[in-house]
Amino acid sequence: MGSSAPSSRKWYSLRWYSDELDTAADRKLINKLDLLIVPYAVLSYWVKYLDQSNLNNAYVAGLKDELGFKGNELVQLQTFYIVGAVTGQIPFLFLFTHVPMYWTIPFLDIAWGVFTLLQYRVTSFAELAAYRFLVGWFEAAFFPAMHYIFGSWYRGDEIGRRGGIFYIGLSLGTLTAGLIQAAASASLEGVKGLSGWRWMYIICALITIPVGILGYFVIPGTPDQPNRRVLKQADIDGSIDRLKRAGHVSHGRFKVGNLRKILTSPHFWVIITVDVLFWNAGDHTSAGTFLLWIKSLGRYSTSRVNELGTIAPALGIFYTIFICFASDLLLGPAWAITLSSAWNALGLLLLTVWNIPEPGLWFAFSTIYASVALSSVFHGWVNTLLRASPEERAFTLVLINAVSQSSTAWIPLLVFPTVEAPRYPKGFAFCLGCAIALIVATHGLRLYFKRKET
Repeated sequence: MGSSAPSSRKWYSLRWYSDELDTAADRKLINKLDLLIVPYAVLSYWVKYLDQSNLNNAYVAGLKDELGFKGNELVQLQTFYIVGAVTGQIPFLFLFTHVPMYWTIPFLDIAWGVFTLLQYRVTSFAELAAYRFLVGWFEAAFFPAMHYIFGSWYRGDEIGRRGGIFYIGLSLGTLTAGLIQAAASASLEGVKGLSGWRWMYIICALITIPVGILGYFVIPGTPDQPNRRVLKQADIDGSIDRLKRAGHVSHGRFKVGNLRKILTSPHFWVIITVDVLFWNAGDHTSAGTFLLWIKSLGRYSTSRVNELGTIAPALGIFYTIFICFASDLLLGPAWAITLSSAWNALGLLLLTVWNIPEPGLWFAFSTIYASVALSSVFHGWVNTLLRASPEERAFTLVLINAVSQSSTAWIPLLVFPTVEAPRYPKGFAFCLGCAIALIVATHGLRLYFKRKET
């Protein structure tokens, strides 16, 4: 149950199945679940981050000037999104085990797509702030919901690499937002009287809403509340049996009476500590620091700024795949988190020093998505640690996300004020401290569960 590395094997032997645990029938079932869950997870996470990160691209593509933004209004808009993303998770502390996932996730997806679309018509800071809050509110439960689905169908040693493929959607969404804005600025500026950044919001919504509709037809739900449009009873029974052999419990609903037991468990607070540090070690990715630095160089067009801004998330795809596969197949979660956070810390150290040759800053910004590459490793680890209790697992996944994300609603206002761009003397140093503390806390969690098992 702890973080020990997987059983010894050659480093190049990357097996998708377990030779010891998976029968031929199991492998057929796993293939079916993979085809239903993993592609949709990537697709939906892609559109989530497309709609979350497009504000930074719009800001440097003309939104700031057209709406007359000044001071710290960019970071304030990012805070409105975070407040929505935190408060939107609260109902799902209790609903995950009651409302079928194949209804919940598509509804959320369609709703945030609608409010993404409405951003094309904004004329003021207040109107945009309201839409950003609502996009955040409806996106709020998506990430813990998908990890709850992963934990409902897969063993702990299977989640990391599937979660890693899922997490590619984050970097892909950020990357695509930059490319869409670059294309809109170059080709659609002034068409039908709309600026290029307004067209970007329309294009993003036209991508998002169909993905939400698709979810009703492909998400398998959970063994307790399955989507029988895509699963047969034999699939459900086989999944329950497969997980039962690994010590996972597939049935259980949250009851308010369980709340005290969960909140008084020491491991709950250790897990929250790790998650808070994880979120804040990556504040520099969501603050748009790379884009604002490129723009500050003053030698690139609007479309070129957005194109160059895709370098970091493109590298993030590689970081995510590498860290998640390394966790499942080579290192185990604690050491995979350590590796990812150390690479992030290296880049943050250079950004904190700042007065280095320009190529050094390009390198430093290229490491920033290592901060998020470890997310699926950590949440997969939590799924494994709490595999004996679906209700505790659901509650914990949502609450740690809500508590940790809430810290990013106010901290960036203090350490990443827009007026300090692109240097951010407080912001990069703060993230560096969190990245180092994350490594320490991760091994504290590993030792805690190791001691608990003995």
